Amino acid sequence: MRIDSRRLLRYAALGSTFLLLLVLSAACGNAANSPSSPGLPVESLAVMAPLQSSEDLPVPPSVAYPTPAPTPVPSPTPVRLNGPVTAALAANMPEAYAAPLLAALAQIESVTAANGVYPVRVLDQSANAGALIQFVPWQLAQFPLAQRVFAVVVPFASVIDTITLEDLTLRWQGRQEGHVLITRADTAMLSAVMGPNRARQVNPDKLLDELEAAPGAVAIVPFDELDPRLKTLTVDGVNVLDNRFDPAAYPLALGLDISGDSAPLLLDALQGIVEPWTNRDPAALTTLVMTGVTAITRGTAAAIERNNSLTYPADVISGTLSAADITHVSNEVPFLDDCVVNNTENNLTLCSHTDYWATLEAIGTDIVGLSGNHVNDFGRDGARRSLQFYRDNDIPIYGSGLNIEEACRPLLWQHNGNTFAFIAALAFEPSGAWATEEEPGACYYYDQRESILALIEQLAAETDIVAVELQFEESYDAQPLPRQVTEFRALRAAGAGIVTGVQSHVPQAIEPYGVQDPGGAGIIVYGLGNLFFDQMWSWATRTNLIARHTIYEGRLLNTEVLTTVLEDYAQPRWAGEDERSEILTRIFAAAPPRPSAADQ
Repeated sequence: MRIDSRRLLRYAALGSTFLLLLVLSAACGNAANSPSSPGLPVESLAVMAPLQSSEDLPVPPSVAYPTPAPTPVPSPTPVRLNGPVTAALAANMPEAYAAPLLAALAQIESVTAANGVYPVRVLDQSANAGALIQFVPWQLAQFPLAQRVFAVVVPFASVIDTITLEDLTLRWQGRQEGHVLITRADTAMLSAVMGPNRARQVNPDKLLDELEAAPGAVAIVPFDELDPRLKTLTVDGVNVLDNRFDPAAYPLALGLDISGDSAPLLLDALQGIVEPWTNRDPAALTTLVMTGVTAITRGTAAAIERNNSLTYPADVISGTLSAADITHVSNEVPFLDDCVVNNTENNLTLCSHTDYWATLEAIGTDIVGLSGNHVNDFGRDGARRSLQFYRDNDIPIYGSGLNIEEACRPLLWQHNGNTFAFIAALAFEPSGAWATEEEPGACYYYDQRESILALIEQLAAETDIVAVELQFEESYDAQPLPRQVTEFRALRAAGAGIVTGVQSHVPQAIEPYGVQDPGGAGIIVYGLGNLFFDQMWSWATRTNLIARHTIYEGRLLNTEVLTTVLEDYAQPRWAGEDERSEILTRIFAAAPPRPSAADQ
């Protein structure tokens, strides 16, 4: 989403609690980690206002995706009946729906048609009924009482991305190898799409174990019961997680429909019996895209100039990234209006010309994390000028600031009722990149570690999703460093729902957590790799991950891993099928051993 169409109201304060914690941590054990870095003085407490609660968060303007209306458009032709209304439920109606529907029908004595008042009779045999209530494919529903959307899933660490309805149906009917698992008896309604049911029902708590114990198996789960430890497959190419999702084009979207001449009248009488009306409300869904290293400098800047296009790096991937409700970028270098392209070998003093913001605008950048260790490459004055560039252009930033107070301040955000707190910190050198009491730079993690962990705990109680990104020690291995694992898991344990490593120049392991895990649903992405950076010198540095998180009704529902390959020192393209398989296999194999329940 483009910034000029969604402006964020800035927050003036962290909260006095965080500042007090900063003071305490500076005086306590964190000094052992970096004794030379100053803490925040007590005097700074007076300038801060209290942290606002999630109820007070302003809502930035956003694209509205309409919620399906529970009441369909009335028929323009008045309903005329020829006699009593006879109604029945389909034979395969799940008990969870059958009981309330029958109870409601029993209370309807009559309906008023255009030509009189007619009694309502409930029949046991659906073949003799004039009105039938049944689940049908959504595109066939004319008078729906409810909508139910399902997802096809496999274990997260799977290379498979898609399945066809034909393949799924053959499995469902037991006519093809590959188990289909379901978690609830009411998924019998899927017989309306796939015929006789030979699927195996399992306990929801055991679903992942059952999937992993049956290679090649898939499961079908209600959309709102998705879990980060599951990978959602597209069905006939349609992605149920897409924020532009059209249920009429998706074969596993069903409607609890009333058919027959009396359907409009019965619909009016039965309205509100089934709650919630839909288990996939687009007005409660947010897609958050988080990206890796961005430094539009050196070879990337040279490619922009060579191609005479300020958006050249973004040209292939911009459509997908800009479609997200929140698009994140981790920018490592200052934006300066006098930056000159310097593509000499081993140049490590890096900047981007302000004109190159066009690339980030093209991908719909909404928020920018500034925890990179190159933010002060052009001195403290260069950092101030870069920060002013963001402010002048109303670009929301976090992770850096004019002083330590600003640098460590979280960015609060709200979309579709989902509330977020974004935090970024630098856990690496040089010390010249760290903010001080009076000088600009990045929020140095080890000086403020205990304060940041306490802040996460506080924000987890105030907002739905705390997303923390850490610029850690660099390595070029898919397997995260042992200390990296320890620190990232500590951030999650403090309450962060999404923990992202933005330091890695190669894709690293991913660690999803389910709703049954201690701490609930969440994910750790140890390293995304390069988004816009010129490292063409190895296959690993050319490959990149983009994490697309789906948040629904205040919780992390699922995470998709998008994969790209860098070309021409500047332009990522989508990975081909074999390339994607190699990338995913590499990062899945690098996953550290899962922590025990006692460690979480």
